Amino acid sequence: MAESQVSGAPSRAKLAGQTVRLAVVVGALGVVFGDIGTSPIYTIQTVFNPADPHPVPVSVDNVFGVVSLIFWSVMIVVTITYVLLAMWVDNDGEGGIMALITLLRRWKAKQGRKAAATLAALGIFGAALFFGDSMITPAISVLSAVEGLKVVEPELGRFVVPITAVIIVGLFLVQRRGSGVVGRFFGPVMILWFGVVGVAGVGGIAGHLEILKALSPTYAVGFLFGHFDVAFFALAAVVLAVTGAEALYADMGHFGRPAIARGWLVLVFPACVLSYMGQGALILDDPANVSGPFFLLVPEWGRWPMVVLATAATVIASQAVITGAYSVASQAAQLGYLPRLRIAHTSESTIGQIYVPWINWVLLVSVLTLVFAFQTSAALAFAFGMAVTGTITITTTLFLFIARVRFKAPGWAVGLGCVVLLGVDLLFLAANLTKLLHGAWLPLLIGLTAFTVMTTWQRGRAIVTKARREAEGSLQVFVEELHSQRLARVPGCAVFLNRGKETAPLAMRANVEHNHVLHERVVIVSIETEPVPRVAEERRVEVDRLGFADDGIIHVCARFGYMETPDVPAALALVDPGMTEGGLDLEQARYFLSKIELRRGRSRTMAGWRKRLFVATSYITADAAEHFGLPRERTVIMGAHIDV
Repeated sequence: MAESQVSGAPSRAKLAGQTVRLAVVVGALGVVFGDIGTSPIYTIQTVFNPADPHPVPVSVDNVFGVVSLIFWSVMIVVTITYVLLAMWVDNDGEGGIMALITLLRRWKAKQGRKAAATLAALGIFGAALFFGDSMITPAISVLSAVEGLKVVEPELGRFVVPITAVIIVGLFLVQRRGSGVVGRFFGPVMILWFGVVGVAGVGGIAGHLEILKALSPTYAVGFLFGHFDVAFFALAAVVLAVTGAEALYADMGHFGRPAIARGWLVLVFPACVLSYMGQGALILDDPANVSGPFFLLVPEWGRWPMVVLATAATVIASQAVITGAYSVASQAAQLGYLPRLRIAHTSESTIGQIYVPWINWVLLVSVLTLVFAFQTSAALAFAFGMAVTGTITITTTLFLFIARVRFKAPGWAVGLGCVVLLGVDLLFLAANLTKLLHGAWLPLLIGLTAFTVMTTWQRGRAIVTKARREAEGSLQVFVEELHSQRLARVPGCAVFLNRGKETAPLAMRANVEHNHVLHERVVIVSIETEPVPRVAEERRVEVDRLGFADDGIIHVCARFGYMETPDVPAALALVDPGMTEGGLDLEQARYFLSKIELRRGRSRTMAGWRKRLFVATSYITADAAEHFGLPRERTVIMGAHIDV
């Protein structure tokens, strides 16, 4: 009897595993789905906005067509493109456009194809557009939530912008504390949000059950091709329903594909669809409801609490995209597209929780500027749509290319993807291009600016590296020359940071030439950023004695992933003592850095304006000692000039 009871009961390990999986799904609900989960607040309202330069008239056919178009757009772009297809392509578990870029760069290194280089550059532009998304999302999301005040009490409309500004300032001020403390509350709040949104949608549907017919694709196709002159322009607002799709992919490394897929299919997608259906039914019941269909779905007694809940949800959505901007900037810096930025880790247990001060303050100023310049969520909608469609189109293009050349997907499958998936994306992109004069120019300007900065930095960095290599000379030759000189060897360990093993560190060369001394233990460290998120500890360091076993000079290559912050002392602690004739005294070691001062030279390496931009961008470079985890009190900095 006892035996049967034990065999029939679930094991503790199984229950624990289920609890962990549930916790991951809840965590994903709180971080990943904030942006796309708050889209119902403003999407349908924007489609039927009478102030739109290309307004969609309110009629039975148009309402059915718009709701059906929203449903199938979300189904194709989010469910099929991202959840069911793109999320199978990852870079050691990491997703997002930066992961696709690293896959392309790795393939390019092996194949040497120009197509990969071109698509990688396109991917960088997509990442640049994401910075525009990071600026627009907090502005439009919080504005749309606070605009619920106008539905509750029209006279409160004049307080929408000031309240939004206060919330946004507070949001950015708390970023330095990290999202770990409040993060545990994000999941439950968003579960409550999706529950309320779904229930409110059901209430609207109950008053007009015919709206369920909009689930049929015939209404979307009929609206698109039967009323193309109206439907085409409506796409510029319909695309707002898929904002945040890139976040599902980009945050895959933190939560995993299964948790994100379950959260989307089980809760988020149904709740959003019910809300869109309910809003459509409400407008069919009374066309005047287009002024605020999302909040009007809620009974009058519940609208104040709904405004508060919507504000909390949009703050969470903003938090997710701000964190995403930190992550993209950090990865771009590690891959050589941005200068070294100061990064603070805000959690000891979660590596992805970082804070980048420079990015934070740029975003704050940008978001506030957008709020005061555009005043309403409707005015920002077309700018938002352009950023979203641009990023999604580029992601789909990169995915299809990688699926074909790396994973050998059948040609017919890739061709079908180009026709259906990329075709839908390009249709959205074309519709948003018609709104260039009405705000769509903004994300393109932001993206072009960020793209120019990143590609200029990449080009300038290559020029400086070449000039520096010539100034440093061969490391092997330099070490051989040291053996022919009678240098005084002082006690202790000196660590020189260098870009590689081929050249001698400028600081080491200057120390020998000017001070005529050399430490008993000399460690030349080069940092190598691999195209993977994280490097295993057993692969962290590689030691080379440079051909001499007894001179106390070694080279250490320290490898880090593009999502890791290099920690040189921690890496050196992994060096086998047997490789250093007794080990390294890291407690007393001195660290030497070669600081380069850039100047605009006369050589035609870049256009003059790009040289000025490159030098100006170099000023935001983070302190090297802090970035590499060096003890400041034992760090010596030696400078040199290089002309660009």
